Amino acid sequence: MATTNQPTTDTETSAHVLEFDLGENRYCVDIGYVAEIVNTDELTAIPNTLEHVEGVMDLRGETTKIVNLRTIFGESESAELGNRIIVFKRKRGSEERIGWLADEVHQVRKLQTEAVDTSVEGTGIAGIVRQDDEFVLWIDPTDVRV
Repeated sequence: MATTNQPTTDTETSAHVLEFDLGENRYCVDIGYVAEIVNTDELTAIPNTLEHVEGVMDLRGETTKIVNLRTIFGESESAELGNRIIVFKRKRGSEERIGWLADEVHQVRKLQTEAVDTSVEGTGIAGIVRQDDEFVLWIDPTDVRV
């Protein structure tokens, strides 16, 4: 980090995030964790798994677990599953992947990190960003229990 007597660079004060919707809320996640975005395809249910695990799917020959963030974050349930899957690397540089169902995926945007309110406490939530007249919840994918 820069000291107070040195100018900060743009890369130190901004991040690129992917915005997506779950139920009534908008969320974002650092794009560095995102491997790809795919359409929901046929999921294979796995018996006796946790309620947030919707199943698995084949992504380019790799079995990938698909989870429903609505269940994890207590969003209102819908009879219809989201139609997009955000595929994550569990940790930066990791090859282990997991998919999150999303209702809708929006653009990648540059976010000024000083605009993030990190005083919020919640598992998986890294902060809140005010965008126009709404709030965007910033998710830390390494802190989401899946």
